[in-house]
Amino acid sequence: MSTASENFTSGYAAAEPQTGAVKLTMVLSGAVFALMMVLGLAMRAAQSQWIGLDPALFYQILTAHGAGMVGTAALSGAAIMWYFCGRYLVLGAAIFWAFLGLFLLGVALILGAIFIGGYGGAWTFLFPLPALSGGAWEAGAAAAFMLGYTVIGVGFLLYYLELGRRIHARYGSLARALGWNLILGREDNDPPPPAIVAAAAVTIFNSIGIILGAAVLAASLVHLLVPGFEVDALLAKNLIYFFGHVFINASIYMAVTAVYEILPEYTGRPWTSNRVFAIAWNAVLIFVMAVYWHHLLQDVAMPPWMLVVGQLVSYFSGIPLIAVTAFSTFLYVRGSKMTWDLASALLVLSVAGWSVGSIPASIDGMISVNKVMHNTMWVPGHFHTYLLLGEVAMAFGFMAWLVRGRTIARMGGLDRAAFATYLAGAAGFVTVFLFSGAASIPRRWAVHYEEWLAHDRIGTLFSLLVVLGTLIIVLRFAARLRRSEG
Repeated sequence: MSTASENFTSGYAAAEPQTGAVKLTMVLSGAVFALMMVLGLAMRAAQSQWIGLDPALFYQILTAHGAGMVGTAALSGAAIMWYFCGRYLVLGAAIFWAFLGLFLLGVALILGAIFIGGYGGAWTFLFPLPALSGGAWEAGAAAAFMLGYTVIGVGFLLYYLELGRRIHARYGSLARALGWNLILGREDNDPPPPAIVAAAAVTIFNSIGIILGAAVLAASLVHLLVPGFEVDALLAKNLIYFFGHVFINASIYMAVTAVYEILPEYTGRPWTSNRVFAIAWNAVLIFVMAVYWHHLLQDVAMPPWMLVVGQLVSYFSGIPLIAVTAFSTFLYVRGSKMTWDLASALLVLSVAGWSVGSIPASIDGMISVNKVMHNTMWVPGHFHTYLLLGEVAMAFGFMAWLVRGRTIARMGGLDRAAFATYLAGAAGFVTVFLFSGAASIPRRWAVHYEEWLAHDRIGTLFSLLVVLGTLIIVLRFAARLRRSEG
């Protein structure tokens, strides 16, 4: 048994800020993660020809799975960052409840658009596809889908407005909260902790991404209602991919605050901000907004210089992650004689998975590779690595920590089984995706050829392990939460 965590929580004025709202959000996130994984399992089983799915239903499920996983990753990441920022800032509970309410309203609109209206245009709402369904769905379904996104975006903007306002009040400026005093070598008697540096960066770049996403959503909605309203398709695609790439990356950058705040309880070593850490996060602030161009390498109409920048930034964007968070995690854990429980194991796994996921992403960012690989299973391989072994593992680690209690005990048999099942399933699942991409198996196809079935069926078996591991983790969290609340 260890009580190291008590040394790190005793100094907080509010060790559990707005815990009720955060716990509710994590319960919802865990349930939706499990549901979305079941939908993913159904799609892989359909591609394996083990079950039958009408192609129209397949693409509706694909749309729900994509939007649901991205949205839930962002929701869980936002809850994690809110919780830990609450250790340093006085945050308004009403804002978080408004954010959660708007998020759920947006989800209702999206699910209605998909499963009532038949919308199946994928989570990217790529212009002008929502208006050109070929009779698969009516304009009202597409409008409801995009309106749902808009409502969720409004909720996130409220969330970031509150965070930015409180950060500014506490540290005087976002520049100081980003660690500019540390970078410039100025004396700072109250330097921002890692969670605040991360929150300041995410608040800036994701607010920009959401505003630009809202702009293209509004234009697309007007186009649906007034078909004569002209929208530049290339500009719309740039805005959509800027929004989407920034938004999904923000979910991981929000969730990583759990690593900064929780692992010190296990290692006995505080995670503090320094010049290198601040430089890395300021680099992330720039790279995360510039790297989206690697999604457009196949667009010959794009200016060549933008494509070249997209390729270069794809290489450089992994450096802050690997050089700071991953390397620092290794140093914090090495020689610390920490006690391994489900929370610490999942959090360390999340950093490793996030780092590994940057490798296939960088490979896909090469123009010569992208030309033949971007529309294959390689791409879902790299972003499922980011999600399953990165952000989702962070969220599950945070959930396990929330109900752990003040003392740290070694993993019991069921927790070890849950961790091993989830790790084996997720690692195998993403590996099959990557091998399938290397074999030129296309992504987004509802029906697969016989030659691809071996990949599909192995992937389906691994996805079954992911679902099983997830169910154990989520149900254990819910049971422990109920006991602690009772």
